Amino acid sequence: MKIIILGAGQVGCSVLASLASEANDIVMVDTQPALLKELQDRFDIGTVQGNAAHPTVLQKAGAADADMLIAVTSDDETNMLACLNADILFKIPRKIARVRAIEYFTFPGLFSPETIPIDVVISPERVITQFIVNLLEYPGASQVLDFAEGRVRLVSVCAVKGGPLVEHEIRELHRHMPNAHARIAAIFRKGQPIVPNGRTVIQDGDEVFFLASTEEIQDVMGELRQSEKPYKRLIFAGGGHIGKRVAQALETRYQVKVIEKDRKRAKKIAGDLSNTVVLVGDASDRELLLSENIENTDVFCALTNDDEANILSAMLAKRLGARRVISLVNKSAYAEIVDSSLVDLVISPQQATIGALLRYVRRGDIVQVYALRHGASEAIEAVAHGKPGKSRVVGIPIDKIKLPQGVVMGALVRGDEVLQVHHDTVIEEGDHVIMFLIDKKLIPAVEQMFQVDELA
Repeated sequence: MKIIILGAGQVGCSVLASLASEANDIVMVDTQPALLKELQDRFDIGTVQGNAAHPTVLQKAGAADADMLIAVTSDDETNMLACLNADILFKIPRKIARVRAIEYFTFPGLFSPETIPIDVVISPERVITQFIVNLLEYPGASQVLDFAEGRVRLVSVCAVKGGPLVEHEIRELHRHMPNAHARIAAIFRKGQPIVPNGRTVIQDGDEVFFLASTEEIQDVMGELRQSEKPYKRLIFAGGGHIGKRVAQALETRYQVKVIEKDRKRAKKIAGDLSNTVVLVGDASDRELLLSENIENTDVFCALTNDDEANILSAMLAKRLGARRVISLVNKSAYAEIVDSSLVDLVISPQQATIGALLRYVRRGDIVQVYALRHGASEAIEAVAHGKPGKSRVVGIPIDKIKLPQGVVMGALVRGDEVLQVHHDTVIEEGDHVIMFLIDKKLIPAVEQMFQVDELA
């Protein structure tokens, strides 16, 4: 697949790193020659220097025979104009653009073939907001990701001694919950992956990924750690696009406060929010946090554009007694080294954006993709197509499918029904199969499994 990526910023580089290893023909466009040279030295790609929206630059990048354009520059308008030119002048079949400003989403129909022809609009703010909203539903969870339009969720949780299943074999889960459809898909122990089976013993400190229907999540979490009280009091540091969106989404269900340094911005968002307390100040101000009863706060979430400020304010909130602290971190190097004893959870906008993009790049009928563990693993929802004998998966029992080692089939959705996956479960045409891939290098093999047209 020939792909043009516009913008070699953090998102563009992360997308490139994810796609370059998958036999794609990629051209990167940016205005900075030194950055392009560095990327060309690291990856087998073409590069073009210039304004990403200019027709001559797109032409030089090979837009005439490109299969996909991914516009992720830091400027919304450049991304939109590039997609418009790509459609009118070069008829690129698929155009994906990152659009951050919330104002563009208040006008339905703005992005359509007749107006601004963007096939897929990615909003990191919207993705992060939904991630946080889901997370707060389940105290103690590290990730809560939707599949099959929310009928199944992938949940990541740290197993803690005291949970009934900790120090016991996984198969005991279904003795405790005999009618549950839940399945433990993967375990990471001291950073190393384990493909679980019924005899695998859950240990204290394991990072456990499980798939379950929304009704079962609380019960499964209760098996892995002692149940926690629901969250009530939230403080968000930063009243930018993400902070404002999250506050709007949560202010009717929680007691929400937003701390914003810029007085003008604070005044504006205070007028847009109906049930949120907006404070003017610095979230790393110890006295301010103490005056706002940080020790009684259930969740402190730092959402500014400054990674260092986010990490430091989250660490301070943790030290002052906040029950759980979360930090937004853009730089992948920071995200990987922040100690979980200092900050409970790090959220990466890049990884969230990449997951939203990948579902449109994968071969086969891929409905949903999530990049996990800094992009090293993935969770995929694929639709099975074809007739028995003409498909590698349809009409075949699970234990007869030639699954690559490290791929776990975690759940099956047939229509509106979530089915338990057993060794003799037979996949039918149209089934949504949700899988956990321990290593993203397994992606091509999984894509091939769900492609019918390559069969003889």
